[in-house]
Amino acid sequence: MPGTPYLEQPPQGLMTWPKLLKISVPIITAFTAVAWWNEVLLEWGILLTIGLTISFLIRR
Repeated sequence: MPGTPYLEQPPQGLMTWPKLLKISVPIITAFTAVAWWNEVLLEWGILLTIGLTISFLIRR
């Protein structure tokens, strides 16, 4: 990969975007499907927005 700061492979245990997306997209999709099935999609959207906002504020 051009421009990578690593010589061969990323360090062990480093969370990269491809790994993060492989974990989080199926989980969020499943929770969204369950919320849609139970007709609580608005509440799920509010909870997801609050959770992502808190995560953003903690990590910045």
